[in-house]
Amino acid sequence: MSNSAAAAVLTTTDLPEAIRAVRTLLGVADIDQGEVDFEAVIRSPDVLAQVRHVLPDLEWWASAGKEHGSSEAGDNPADCLPIRVFDWSRPLDRAEPFIAALGPDPAAVRWDLNAWPAVPEAGLESISQKYAYLTLTVNSRDLYQDEPSQDHTIHVHVRNRNGDQIDRIHWLADQVGGRFTGRVELAPL
Repeated sequence: MSNSAAAAVLTTTDLPEAIRAVRTLLGVADIDQGEVDFEAVIRSPDVLAQVRHVLPDLEWWASAGKEHGSSEAGDNPADCLPIRVFDWSRPLDRAEPFIAALGPDPAAVRWDLNAWPAVPEAGLESISQKYAYLTLTVNSRDLYQDEPSQDHTIHVHVRNRNGDQIDRIHWLADQVGGRFTGRVELAPL
């Protein structure tokens, strides 16, 4: 399994600002065949109901472990809260309704892009789909909902090799009025 480096380029307490920044970055990216993946920790029945409205056939298991309940076993998720949610390869138009459904619960929404296109004036070559991702962590500082917070962070994913993509990270951060702080997490792909 390969890794990508997920670089934090913007952190804000203003969720609409974060969503606008994501839209800006999606406008830069090639998203013809794009998909979106979801991970979340859902704690409340209200959030669960809202999320299931957006993603009715949700894959989940109890935070305490699958033996305490899961979608595989046909359990009722409302009886097993808090639960961890994993949902993959959804249409791009599911992302914003999912984010709106979350309330205060932490999540990561990852857009799988076709490419980060070349930006000749910045000396940037195209980056293929294998390394082109964008993640918004909602109510969490990290990709895995281990650091709940009151803010939201946009991470751009690039190849994790010799720092050869640092210029791309700075360029993408500039597009949304953010800046690369040096905070990077390894993300399995």
